[in-house]
Amino acid sequence: MKQSFLLKLACPFDKHELDIRIISQEQEEILEGILTCTQCKRYYPIVHGVPIMSPDEYREASLETPLLEKWGATVLTGQDKTAFILAEENR
Repeated sequence: MKQSFLLKLACPFDKHELDIRIISQEQEEILEGILTCTQCKRYYPIVHGVPIMSPDEYREASLETPLLEKWGATVLTGQDKTAFILAEENR
């Protein structure tokens, strides 16, 4: 994903701006990273240059959590499901 593409992205949940934490990149191409909504605090991983921005009901936390842990992030979990929000100390 090109860095310039970030200007066109918004949170699919509430349409607010996104912050980015770049994990790896090659020149202008972001290969891995985490997009986080400035308002609702939901996260969206970037994997192999592709931002994964599916609605909550189509996301599978068990597939995302190992990758986020590899990147040093912790996901908050609720009683019955993941909220797709990163823990405060990691933002």
